[in-house]
This record gives sequence, C-alpha cells and structure tokens, in this order.
Amino acid sequence: MKIPFLDLKANFKPLREEILAEITDVLDNTAYILGPKVAKFEEQFAAMHQVAYCAAVSSGTDANHLALWALGIGPGDEVIIPANTFVATAWGATLCGAMPVFVDCDPRTYNIDPTKIEAAITHRTKAIVAVHLYGQPADMDALRAIANKHRIALVEDAAQAHNATYNGKPIGGLGDICSFSFYPGKNLGAYGEGGAVTTNNPDLARKVRMIREHGSEKKYYHEMYGTNYRMEAIQGAVLGVKVGHLNDWTENRRRVASRYNAGLKNVDGIVLPFEAANVKHVYHLYVIQTEDRDALAQYLNDKGVSTGLHYPVPLHLQQCFAHLGYKKGDFPVSEQLGEECLSLPMFPEMTDEQIEYVISSVVSFFEEQKSANPAKVESAVI
Repeated sequence: MKIPFLDLKANFKPLREEILAEITDVLDNTAYILGPKVAKFEEQFAAMHQVAYCAAVSSGTDANHLALWALGIGPGDEVIIPANTFVATAWGATLCGAMPVFVDCDPRTYNIDPTKIEAAITHRTKAIVAVHLYGQPADMDALRAIANKHRIALVEDAAQAHNATYNGKPIGGLGDICSFSFYPGKNLGAYGEGGAVTTNNPDLARKVRMIREHGSEKKYYHEMYGTNYRMEAIQGAVLGVKVGHLNDWTENRRRVASRYNAGLKNVDGIVLPFEAANVKHVYHLYVIQTEDRDALAQYLNDKGVSTGLHYPVPLHLQQCFAHLGYKKGDFPVSEQLGEECLSLPMFPEMTDEQIEYVISSVVSFFEEQKSANPAKVESAVI
C-alpha cells in the first residue's frame, strides 16, 4: 500500500465544482488583486478566529514580515524566536533589519520554553514570537506575562495552527498581532501562496493594510514605506470556499491523531505528541520522536509510507545564521528533536485502512528491532 504524506487531490475532489465556479467568477469580473473575494474571506477568517481585523496577504513569510514591520521593529532591535521552527519565522525579523535571538523549546510541547526566555532578553529586545508549532498552541499565559513584564510585543506565528484554541479561545488574537500561512499543504491551504495578519489593535491593522499596498490607503498617496504584499483574488476565492470546511477538517485531523495515539501508545522506543489539557491541538503535523528515526523513516519508505522531517536542523545551526555565533550544544532540546523527530502521514481524508497500515508498519519496525537486538531496552515517554 502507498500512503502519501498528504493528499491534496483528495482534498480538492469534493470541492472541485464550487472552487472552479468561484475562480471563474473572479476571471469574469476581472478584479484580480484583493477585491470582494479577498474581503469576504478576511471577514470569514476573522470571525472564525474571533479577532477584530484580518488582512490577507501574499504569503505566510510576508505575513511574518508585516507583523513585525507594523510593530515598528527595525535595525538594532532583537526578536526572540524558538530555535525549533521553520526558517520563515526568523525571516520576519531579518527582513526588518532586526536580529533573531534563539531560545530552546519545551521537550514536551516542542514550542518555545517560557522558562528560558528572560535570560535572552536585553534592552534591544522588542518582541517574542510564539510559534504554535505543528498545530499546538504555545503557552500564551506565560509568554504574555513575560512580554508585559518587559514591555515588549507578543507575536503569534500560527502558520501551522489554523482553528486551534488556547483556554477555549481561538489563536490569532491572543498576542498583539499574528501571522498565518495558507501554503497549499497547510490545514487551510490556498492553490498557490497566501497568508494573513490578524490583530485586535486598530492601529496595527491600519499599518498592515497600508504596508501591504505600497504604504497607502488612497491610491498614489503614500503615508509610509510599504511594499506589495497583496493577496491575489483567485486565492481569496479558493480560501473563501475552503474555510467553510475547516472545522470538519480539524476534527478529522484530530480523529487521525487519536487513532495513531491508540495504536502506538504501547510501542517502546517512541515518544508520542503531547497535547496540553488547555489547548485544542489541530495536528498540522503528527510528530513522533525516536532514537531510531532514520532507520524507521527508511523502513516506512520501503513499506510505501511517506514521512517528513520537521525540522532536521534547528535554526541556530543553519549556515545562514552562522554569523550570530551560536554553536552545537547551545539548545540541546531543539538539537535532539532535529535528530529524533519524524512526521507521520497526516491529512483529514485519511481512511481507517491507511491509518491502520501506518500504525502496523511502525509497530512491525520496533518488533523487528527488538527481535534483532533483544538486549536493547527502550521505553516510551508519553
């Protein structure tokens, strides 16, 4: 059996006619940039996340940049960022001319560790970026307390966490400003690039909207520096259809995760995803941890099961940040995750047969390992 890591064709098939009709409407009306389709989607997305303002933009990376740009972050400033995340989180700071300052992650949630942040704060620190990694919200209460204490901004990076909740409230409005990505493989994905910035602050919302359109509210009148980060209307049309299905897709992702948890909980040698009691994890990725990661990945590949590595090299060890002076050993949790984490197939359309095949393949790997190495004792940490 062949199990893809994700299946965008299965996602598109039931929506085909509705999406094609919306795209045709855009083409017929010739409003190709922003326009009514994008405006409608902004309203839908803001309502879903219970936030006052949403500005749709050209990509998640651009959303990261816009969020910090609107906060006034620039050269000489520092932005605290988890070492265990995708590099686009750091680009928000670097594109503003600021310096990313990395902090290790919590070994259970894989999100930034609040207990390690204050040691990284200096007089140049202007913001903390809370990445809701893999779909699990970060510890926003602890992060908000730190941000308030030091009078710095709290920014959410929700690229992987559409529709997630923290203490019963949707993410996206828990910090001062939040970025989202609609890259095709995300829980809510466009058919191309797309992103959004959300906030409850009207001044920040106004700045974001101006920056994304060349620093202007009125055409040809430019109040501030800006750029072209506008969403294309076709992507707004696609997302306007897909957002109505996000609740169902979220529950299906949680169904897949629950089946994985039940089927793998007694397997020695792996750590299963932790879900904090006060959050709703939306499982953009289902990430297990094992010392036998590379061998397991190869075994699953041979069985026809596609997997992913998120992320094999933490940010502080990436060549592009070598000038910052970090070295191996600085952030041991992130480094261990880079060596041991493996993402199993995860998409809302997964069938029971597909899920069970993945589970049985993982189980059989560890059974074979145990038979081949009877003296090796492994224990799962849940």
